[in-house]
Amino acid sequence: MVRKPVVAGQFYPGTKDSLIMSLNSFLIDVDPGKKRNTILAMLPHAGYMYSGRIAGKTISYAELKENIILLGPNHTGYGDMFALWSKGSWEFPGGHLDINEEIANNLLQGVELLTPDVTAHLNEHSLEVIIPFLWRKNPNTKIVPICVKESDFDKLLLVGQGIANLIKTMSYEVSIVVSSDMSHFISHYEATKRDRLAIDAILQMDPKRLYNVVMTNKITMCGVFPMTVGLKICKELGARQAELIDYTTSGEVSGDMSYVVGYAGILIS
Repeated sequence: MVRKPVVAGQFYPGTKDSLIMSLNSFLIDVDPGKKRNTILAMLPHAGYMYSGRIAGKTISYAELKENIILLGPNHTGYGDMFALWSKGSWEFPGGHLDINEEIANNLLQGVELLTPDVTAHLNEHSLEVIIPFLWRKNPNTKIVPICVKESDFDKLLLVGQGIANLIKTMSYEVSIVVSSDMSHFISHYEATKRDRLAIDAILQMDPKRLYNVVMTNKITMCGVFPMTVGLKICKELGARQAELIDYTTSGEVSGDMSYVVGYAGILIS
């Protein structure tokens, strides 16, 4: 099954040439010795004019494997709690990335709470806007997209544990990419203050702390649930270091510091 783009021409350019030009403007040259062997990358998913610089810089520093499990939030409310797109490909203007169907099937068989569901993905932008960056970085990338709606902490950990267990047994090398923006629709000052709390929890690679900090402080980090899953995977795979590559808010682009969204790029290795 082919997943057609739904926010091309809105969140990012709608033609191949303009998309490549846009991606090239955000990706940077990084000395190979400064790149990070990446277990997990957290990337933002807003319109490229706002979050493209953070996404491009972060992925430029990442050494991602050719097979990527994508974890993103569910903004639409449709579909299953842990919805995995298991077959076919995802298109974007001028290209596509294929699903690694073997990994997808192994995950569905080995992680009880994952379900094969396309409904959650059809109008969801959080993973779509990241796909072109992955393609530009490596056009041979294969993906397994998972849309996370579940909010129960124990179930998030259970899925993270299950995914990590399977990664340990796979013949494929796999990276995780989590899609998340940070605080929404508050002042630049409040966003940076609240987002620092969540970022510090991520940098400590502590899924429980991240979950509790976001809930307690009412931080509107839309990808907290997939990132909780991602941090559990990282812990189980023996991750040793987390680094904030960059952070900004939409106010630094729009000039309106009273009503912003925050964007962070983080790599875990």
